[in-house]
Amino acid sequence: MADEAIGQVRRFNRIVSERIGALDDGYLGLDRSLGQARVLWEAGADGCDLAKLRARLGLDSGYLSRLLRSLEADGLIRVTRSPRDGRARVVTLTARGRRERAALDRRSDALAASMLEPLDPTRRERLVRAMAEVERLLTAASVTITAVDPEHDDARSCLARYTAELNQRSTRRFDPKVGATALPQELRPPAGRFFVAHLHGETVGCGAVKHHADAPAEIKRMWIAPHARGLGIGRRLLDTLEACARDAGARIARIETNSDLTEALSLYISTGWVEVERFNDEPFADRWLEKTLHD
Repeated sequence: MADEAIGQVRRFNRIVSERIGALDDGYLGLDRSLGQARVLWEAGADGCDLAKLRARLGLDSGYLSRLLRSLEADGLIRVTRSPRDGRARVVTLTARGRRERAALDRRSDALAASMLEPLDPTRRERLVRAMAEVERLLTAASVTITAVDPEHDDARSCLARYTAELNQRSTRRFDPKVGATALPQELRPPAGRFFVAHLHGETVGCGAVKHHADAPAEIKRMWIAPHARGLGIGRRLLDTLEACARDAGARIARIETNSDLTEALSLYISTGWVEVERFNDEPFADRWLEKTLHD
């Protein structure tokens, strides 16, 4: 990676941390650190599951525990067992915590306005657009793609949502047990691999590869959650699946899809996949594609 790019990122981080007051002992003029303020904000008016809060903030459990203890000691939050799952804990704001969160909200609005106010309308619009792009790209960079067992809870969750969306969007009924299957035993090494994409602890996509010794590899169950589309996750996931197939010795990969899945079809074609004749008996599919995998 170029030193110039690294230097630009560091300069950006410095000016943002200074401009938003991250270096101050009391964030936004209140007797709270930035970390404490973020916990209050992310806990929200309705409370938040502790595991989700930790994932959302990207904090290790030890540091988050210290933040929670300090806020609890000041009477701003309560940490209790979840009424839905006794194994989980939930963070909720007290009445005092809700008042302080409201104050943080007002002061955050004022800080944002102070960053925009010195600029003329044209530059103000440029800054807001640039911030939106930075937010989108940093969100995309936060996505992780990891291999999991095809019967892991995250894999099951993705596959259930994948199946539901296919049947909602297409007049053709999709049944994962019919046609070109991708059963758990077909997606475990050495037969294949299953991957899940996570964003702040939430599953937002999946995909799998079926390996074949003397035939093209198959890309299966490729799906991105609707709210996570547009972040480039699909392209990253497809790159991961292609690399998995190539590393296992495949020189060609194949995939089938349905014409109603316009985003998926557009992604495949834009990344070098070409349409070919039908190569399997998948009743849900009406488009078949393949790609030569280069080293």
